Amino acid sequence: MFRALLLLLSLLVNPVSQSFADTFADPTVIRGQDGFWYAYATSDPLRSGSGSPHRIPIARSADLVTWSYVGDALTGPAAPYVAPGSSYWAPDVRYLDGRYVMYYAVTDTTASPDNSDFAIGVATAPAPAGPWTQQVAPVVSPRPGGGGGYLSTIDPAELTAADGSRYLYFGSYYGGISVVRLAADGLSAVGSPAPVAIDNKYEGAYVVRHDGWYYLFASSANCCAGPATGYSVSVGRSRSPLGPFVDAHGVSLLDSGAGGTPVVTQNGNRWIGAGHNGLVTDLSGQDYLVYHAIDRNAPYLDQPFGVNRRPMLLDRLDWIGGWPVVRAGAGPSDTPQAAPVGAGAETFDRPVPWLPAGWRVTGGYATGSGTALRPSPGGDVRVEADLRVPERPSAGLVVGGGSSAGLVVGGARVVVDRSAGRLVATSGAARASAPLPPGLDYGTWHNLAVSVRGDRLVAELTEARQSGPIVSVSLRVRPGGPAQVGFAGRGDVDNFSVQRLYRPVTHPVPAPAVGRLAWSDEFNGDVPAAGWSWVRQDVAVTVSGGSLNWPVEAGDLTGAGNNASVLLRDPPAGDWTAETRLTLDLGVNDVRNYQQAGLIAYAGDDDFARLDVVSIWNTRQIEYGRELPYAGSLAYGGITVGTPGVATTWLRLVHRVDPATGEHHLRSESSVDGRAWTLGGVWTFPVGAPLRIGLDAHGGATPAVTAQFDYFRIYRS
Repeated sequence: MFRALLLLLSLLVNPVSQSFADTFADPTVIRGQDGFWYAYATSDPLRSGSGSPHRIPIARSADLVTWSYVGDALTGPAAPYVAPGSSYWAPDVRYLDGRYVMYYAVTDTTASPDNSDFAIGVATAPAPAGPWTQQVAPVVSPRPGGGGGYLSTIDPAELTAADGSRYLYFGSYYGGISVVRLAADGLSAVGSPAPVAIDNKYEGAYVVRHDGWYYLFASSANCCAGPATGYSVSVGRSRSPLGPFVDAHGVSLLDSGAGGTPVVTQNGNRWIGAGHNGLVTDLSGQDYLVYHAIDRNAPYLDQPFGVNRRPMLLDRLDWIGGWPVVRAGAGPSDTPQAAPVGAGAETFDRPVPWLPAGWRVTGGYATGSGTALRPSPGGDVRVEADLRVPERPSAGLVVGGGSSAGLVVGGARVVVDRSAGRLVATSGAARASAPLPPGLDYGTWHNLAVSVRGDRLVAELTEARQSGPIVSVSLRVRPGGPAQVGFAGRGDVDNFSVQRLYRPVTHPVPAPAVGRLAWSDEFNGDVPAAGWSWVRQDVAVTVSGGSLNWPVEAGDLTGAGNNASVLLRDPPAGDWTAETRLTLDLGVNDVRNYQQAGLIAYAGDDDFARLDVVSIWNTRQIEYGRELPYAGSLAYGGITVGTPGVATTWLRLVHRVDPATGEHHLRSESSVDGRAWTLGGVWTFPVGAPLRIGLDAHGGATPAVTAQFDYFRIYRS
């Protein structure tokens, strides 16, 4: 039993917030200078039945796995611009120039008598748990919208770029995501915001620098639709923090076609609505996505309706082919996973030259001319420490010995050379360097991480291990791994860690097998093939020219109206895939809500999942929508993953029967060429649901447009 308990303690089990909260939405995580990890979330009640929202709740962990509540952040006096009764959403916490800075959305201000005149507030603190002091003015003030009301100035996220410039990303569906440059202290904006992601598609921005690219993570669809929530995370990348950010197909996140490469979406287990992410790197160098999701079996904090229950999840984030994806594409975990390496850093809580047991001192360590070393686990390793070098122009971080203050790994060294303003790595005669940002404050803590994998060393300097490196260098070293690691000189060192370097996942999980063609209607005649039947037929649908031609009609299926036509047939038993090629010219940028067409899995007018190319205001998206009865009412939400073609898009619904529960799982897939497919999310239907499969084309008859279905095929796995 004891051995089983030890094994359990080494595992990650979602939701990681379950020990202290039923909901912990819009989470972000930072490691404090005290060596603990801190998480922050939107102002909601933490437990069912409590009814009292917390003003940015804070949790703490020693290992990223076990968390406890430590208090609320914004318990002091509100800033003068904050209206009574306002709430605080989506905090983003950074360590900037020796203090902690929190950005957050303020839902109501004194700038106008209107409600929802959103702004971005900022508070500072000397420690991660506070006390936090709100600044008197917002970073971003309420912005009137061209369509009335105020733009959604919410969901802030800070980035310190490679040149030391600071930026704030923010925004939501009304107005899109924008970026604005910050003043050097991070407490005020400089200049005007610029758009980086289109409105009516994305919110919840988070930007990291990785391998020379800036990656903009953003969430889409409704965060809070209870049992029909399809919130998901997609990403685009750019060489500049100002964009343009494009997806893996080269489509900009600003395009009407709304580009975006999937990072995480629901996979058919208990978790739906996986989104609003942050990112944290463990001590082995492995990245993790921190985000919230909804348990589809208990979607509300106080059933049957009210606040959506959105606990905090943590899952491995892999970088495959230059793109981030959760668990190689497997999606949110609901079974025990390998735990992150969150513990093991050594905190030096006494003055130099005192060192913990296991260290040995060489040379003139006490006077800054020697080194302090400890054994290394050998092989591929990651060594990191927080470093502060306030006095010496030549003090720095070292990998591999030397007389400068720094960090030591085997026979190589990395130095922050203040006199040259460069990060320098050396190993024997080999040397690599990169400029440090002008104005870098050497007197405040920065994190230096040095990874050795085989014969390659990579060193990265960051602010509190967040948003990727400010500067990085790489160097070839002697393979075999260091026998000793440590640091040298008299710079201030804390939170020293040496761990075996994580092993990267380089291949995605296999896509669902399509199987062999079992039945098709190529629409080559003048009527659909035998076996089709209509649920209502309110428009003249024809078969000619090798396609089924369906004028998009004005009806719809959502809500109680149920006046749209649906063309259906019975699917085969067991596992199958339905596929069609759809040509639907919805134009670009103009508003034609909500014309759409595509595939539908139908168990009734109030129980269906439709995978459609759809016009949503000025955007063209692929929406995998789900309507289902819930608690005597109807719930509707959508997963908006994938990018439609300019005119032609291939769509698939992949059906599987869950062997454990007997549920029907239907995954969406889309393609712009019929060859490379983007895997979307999964909606489920209960055991025994009378599923049929077919086509739809509805949502608005003006302007007139015809959906052309070139074929309908069913494959058997």
